[in-house]
This record gives sequence, C-alpha cells and structure tokens, in this order.
Amino acid sequence: MVSEHGLSRVKACKTVKLSRSALYKPTVDWLAKDAPVVDALNEIVAKRTRWGFWKCFDRLRADGKPWNHKRVYRVYCEMRLNLKRKAKKRLSTRERQPLLQTYELNRVWALDFMRDTMYDGRPFRTLNVIDEGNREALRIEVGTSIPAGRVVRVLDQLLEVYGRPQAIRLDNGPELTASAFTEWAEANGVKLMFIQPGKPNQNAFIERFNRSFREEVLNAHLFNSISEVQQAAEEWVVDYNECRPHDSLGSVPPVVFKPRITTAAVSTSNLST
Repeated sequence: MVSEHGLSRVKACKTVKLSRSALYKPTVDWLAKDAPVVDALNEIVAKRTRWGFWKCFDRLRADGKPWNHKRVYRVYCEMRLNLKRKAKKRLSTRERQPLLQTYELNRVWALDFMRDTMYDGRPFRTLNVIDEGNREALRIEVGTSIPAGRVVRVLDQLLEVYGRPQAIRLDNGPELTASAFTEWAEANGVKLMFIQPGKPNQNAFIERFNRSFREEVLNAHLFNSISEVQQAAEEWVVDYNECRPHDSLGSVPPVVFKPRITTAAVSTSNLST
C-alpha cells in the first residue's frame, strides 16, 4: 500500500491493522530456531510412543535441556503430538479356511452375528447357526446382548437336539474368541475353524443366509420388542427349512434335500417303542 497507493507507513499500518513494531521487526525462521527442540522430541517419541507432553518435558529437563515448558509445548503441538494417536489394531493370524462343499450333516456348522435396531432405535443382535451340509437353519437367537456364556448355552441346546458337529466355522469376534467359548469347544471335542480377519467370503454359507434373513425379515418388518423379533425369526426359520426353495440345493428346501434324524426324534421313537 505504501508503494502502490502512496500511503505513509503509519496510514498503511492502520489500514491493514498491523502495528508498526511488527512492520520493522525482523522475520524469524522458527523452523530453524526450534530445530533442536524438534529433534529432541522426535528422539523421545520414536522410542516411547505412549508418553504424553509432561513425561517428554520432564525427560528433556532431566537431560539438561534449557527450554521452558511453554516453548516445548508450542513445538509439541505444531508437531501434532498432542493429537490422539490411533494404535494399529492387532489382528490374530489365522490360517485360510477353504470353503469346501460337503453334504454330510453335522460335519461343519457355521455361526455368525447380525445387528439391527427396533422401531424406537434400540439395538439388538442375532446369533445365526446353520449346518453347511444341507444349509439348514438350526437356530436364530435374538437378544440385546449375546455374550460368550449365552452362545455356549445356545450351542448346548443345539447339541441336545442335533448332536455334536465335528467343527464350527466362525469369525474372530470377541464372543467367539473368549475363553468360555473356546474351553467349551475343547471340552466337547469341536474344532473351531476361525476364518482370516477381513475375509467373510471364507464363511460364505452363513453370509448368504444372513442376507436372506435381512431381506425377508429384518428389512421387511418393524419391531417393537425383542420377543417380536424372536417370534418372526422362529417362524421364518421353519419356512426357510421346510418351504423356501434353495437354488444351490436343486431348488428344494434344506430338509427335503437332506433330512436329518434329530436326537430329540430318536429319543421319542425309543420311548414309543
């Protein structure tokens, strides 16, 4: 403004609201001036990623650094060390589980969770269990919370009705990696086939089942209570097993494709005999 408009320095500073002292003050290269502080902080956080500001500052003072806490904190913030650092999520290493076609009942069960909300926004979960041998839906358990203990109780009930499977295919959810569940599987001689993290295609049978359940039940109805969801799920399971044609089974329902003799049916026949 001084050179182009011919204003004095005083008027030019007033126009842009800049003090005259700032105009004459020499420019400071803060990057070069703070370089020793930056290097010292980098040296600390490279080895100790979880330290906060005050631990870093105390370490600098213990090492004989003369900078005060205000200067160190300014550099600390400019380096964005004050922002919360997300730790890399550690995923368990799993072997690849090939999805082999089998028509043998109770050889492999598949298990998975689903989540949805009721009409008023309250969330709920479902535990879905199928037999890969004939794609039969064995159980859909509904609840606001389904921890490992409840998963064990559901599977105990299924063992009484259908017998013991050789293996269960499942993902790496916290309920399924909990000690209560893994100890149950070991005690019952059931092999746990954990799929690789981020590879839902390795559990494709239950994923396809989940899609049908969501489209035909969860997305098709509005629910006001857990009991309504459970009733709708149980009715749909009967229809899915006995009436709904399955494309991969030759357009017949699972129980028609390969019927099973449940443990409960065997017990009833023995009593009648």
